[in-house]
Parts: sequence; C-alpha cells; structure tokens
Amino acid sequence: MNQMGQKIVAVIALGTFVLVIGLGELRPAQAQKAKERYPSMAPLDQYLMDRNAEIAMARSAAPEAISRDADVLVLGRHGYETAVKGKNGFVCVVERGWMGPFDGESAANFWNPKLRGPLCFNPPAARSILPMTYKRTEMVLAGQSKAQIIEGIKTFMKEKLPPLEPGAMSYMMSKEQYLTDDGQHHWIAHVMIYTPLADSAVWGADLPQSPVMLNPQFHGDPEPIDVYMIPVGRWSDGTADSVKY
Repeated sequence: MNQMGQKIVAVIALGTFVLVIGLGELRPAQAQKAKERYPSMAPLDQYLMDRNAEIAMARSAAPEAISRDADVLVLGRHGYETAVKGKNGFVCVVERGWMGPFDGESAANFWNPKLRGPLCFNPPAARSILPMTYKRTEMVLAGQSKAQIIEGIKTFMKEKLPPLEPGAMSYMMSKEQYLTDDGQHHWIAHVMIYTPLADSAVWGADLPQSPVMLNPQFHGDPEPIDVYMIPVGRWSDGTADSVKY
C-alpha cells in the first residue's frame, strides 16, 4: 500500500457512496466521540444550503470547462432537484454524509450535518451511479433507519438500478469540500472511476509509488462496486493541490 493509502483509515464512500471523508487515522477514542456526536439524523435544515451557494459548490467539483455546461442539483426538503439544466450530460451535486458507509469508524459521520462532498459525474456515471444518490436520499428524508435503507438499496439494485456503465467516473476537485471535523476539512483533489468488483491488482492500486488507490468496501455496504481514486495534483480552479500523497 502506498503512503497515502496507509494514512487513509477514515474513508467514506460518498460520491454516490463515494465521498472520501477523511485524512489520517481516526483513533478509537475519536471515533467513539464522533459516534456520540452524530448518533442520529439532525433537523433537516442543518443539511440544507443556500441555493446559490450550493450551485456554486457543486460546480466547483470539476474544471469550469466541464461544470459550466453540466446539470446542477441542489438538495431540497423532498430530495435532490435540478437547479440548472445543462447540455453536456455531466451532473454536479453536493452529497451529504449519508452517502457514506453504514458501519466502521467512518460511519461516525453518516449523520454529520456539516459534511459536504461536491462531485461531478460524467454521463455514464450520471446514468448508472447517481441514481443511488437519489435513492439513499429519498429513504433518509423519509425517516428510514440504516437497516431499512440497506434493505431498500438491495431491492433497488435488483429491480430498478441501471447496470453500471463502462467509463463511469466523477470529478472531486473542489477546495470547498468539507469531509471531516478533524481540522483538515478536505482531502486531495482527485477523480474517481467506478468498476465492478475485481482484484485491485488489475489497476496496480495501493502499490508503492502507484497513484491509484482503491476505496475499500465496508462490511454492510450493499453496493457491489469498486471505486478507484486517482490524485490529479490541482484543484478545479487550476491552483496546485499541496497535499502530498
């Protein structure tokens, strides 16, 4: 495993269950404290944003040449809605903590109302990955428990989730992301590639000096998809990402 891979213990799969949520180690005491801090869903207003601010944050996930012509979603009281209609097939959205894993240390942030994960899905991902964001959010806003959400996802996957399309990927290059309460709110600028479950050796992931990292699957997460993360070295505005990996 490469150096950054060794550091990533608190990784939350959010970005349709692919939001990377943390740098460094979450020690047991810290994880327990976080669990106590966010044991259940906060009032909905704490997860909502000013509409214009959310549009701007969502667009910051990808370079302007991509995001300016993308659909932009915002979270409303009944789920995500289209705030801006684009024309290039990309979809930019700010995901919340409930797109993360259901158990493990990272699950302590599942109900964290401060988390914001800007992502911009390419057309294949918008068709075959983004539907999970809609579904999870729908169940969360309906007041369902984690156990009910897991069962709902399993049913959704069998009956309504489109097959994973080849070439599905997303951008996560926003300086504005808030992924952890530990004082270092954002992770590295990166892109994410979605594939069926497979041996990570096919990608050379997590090997010494390899830039490719595999977002680990967590026990209890029902989605059978691997997410490969590749650092890009700069934020969406073109400035250098100074975080070393």
